[in-house]
Amino acid sequence: MFSKILVANRGEIAHRIIRACRELGIPSVAVYSEADRDSLHLTLADEQVCIGPAVSAKSYLNMESIIDAARAAGVDAIHPGYGYLAENGSFARACEEAGVAFIGPTPDNLHLAGDKLTAKKIVQEKGVPVIPSSPAGVNSVAEAEKIAGDMGYPVMIKASGGGGGRGIRTCEDREMLVEEFPVARMEARAGFGNDEVYIEKCIAHPRHIEFQILGDRHGRVIHLGERECTIQRRYQKLIEESPSPAVTPELRERMGQAAVAVAEAVRYFNAGTVEFLVDGDGNFYFMEINARIQVEHPVTELTTGIDLVKEQIRLASGGELDYGFNDIQQRGWAMECRINAEDPERNFMPSPGKLELYRPPGGFGVRLDTHLYQGYELPVFYDSLIAKLISYDLTREGAIRIMRRALKEFGIAPIKTTIPLYLRIMDDPSFQRGDFDTGFIKRFVPDEEDDEDD
Repeated sequence: MFSKILVANRGEIAHRIIRACRELGIPSVAVYSEADRDSLHLTLADEQVCIGPAVSAKSYLNMESIIDAARAAGVDAIHPGYGYLAENGSFARACEEAGVAFIGPTPDNLHLAGDKLTAKKIVQEKGVPVIPSSPAGVNSVAEAEKIAGDMGYPVMIKASGGGGGRGIRTCEDREMLVEEFPVARMEARAGFGNDEVYIEKCIAHPRHIEFQILGDRHGRVIHLGERECTIQRRYQKLIEESPSPAVTPELRERMGQAAVAVAEAVRYFNAGTVEFLVDGDGNFYFMEINARIQVEHPVTELTTGIDLVKEQIRLASGGELDYGFNDIQQRGWAMECRINAEDPERNFMPSPGKLELYRPPGGFGVRLDTHLYQGYELPVFYDSLIAKLISYDLTREGAIRIMRRALKEFGIAPIKTTIPLYLRIMDDPSFQRGDFDTGFIKRFVPDEEDDEDD
């Protein structure tokens, strides 16, 4: 096992990883930007290192500063969390070259996960259904028009190097394609450093379902069941749950086997997620591999009893997988709401500021992962995710009741949050029946399409 771990992240995930280190008896090193001097994760870590100014490019994305901090602190492993450098193959390789273990997938895994087209080709060769798409990157509007015309609208323009729902444009017809194509390439270049895009057939009214996978250094891969991630806004997940109300035991068996086949095909190591779209007839299609711990990992932890961050650390230090999904007594229902500092009534405008009121919920069936505290001032420089509220019960109906109660208890002021939106969703009959698709959120924010370019 490792002797000391540096946590290369901030916010709630840094907090989460440091807690796991503490429980494992491993000293931790927190890094922080100048804007995060008052962040809560610094108080839990054994050591703290400032890695630069507020701008992420000069701190949390600064590989050299983080590697230097790791060397100076004498750590033997780095946990990247999610976001920032978590899926950066160059950073994983830099860790290796510095003699520090990267707690996550291999550099080759990360490279392949970022290359959507190559990943789809490998997966298709293993007999796993994939969404029809252009065979390679598309370099011109004319080429995109030809492919989309042959494929049939609607289509999606996707960044080849994208992920996490970013860099995606949906086109209902040729006019939209012509307009969106240059925008998508520009976004891909700005977001991922690579302007290659491809065209993919848009599946009508799908559900977004992913499978948690784990792989060890001996080539064994297992899955830990599915997560329902269909409630999204602009391809960003808002509410996740496990299991999915739409997945039968038979479908779970087939999708779980497909997820493991995908991971084995790329020799996947450590924790990751295989994501699928499922149509109304129960047909599923491989979408992508997310090579990191996911924001929504707590719902899997609550239904399987497995601490995924501790498993990441154990596997990275050479541990073996000696169990499979059938050995796990998957039990109950877990649901997660991502609490963002945004105002749903003002087009989800970010709402930073000082927390003059902070009253966290609690009680049976409630888990709260957050870095907030009374008096904390949210920096303007970072992601708006400020907390993950998770409910758990033996049934989905019970998990919804607990979530509704916890949302009402959760007091945050004066900043605006997405809590009011989630309360409306919890009361929605379709949501309560588990009857929804990826367009569900539009009934709550009907002007989404009009504001697409904001």
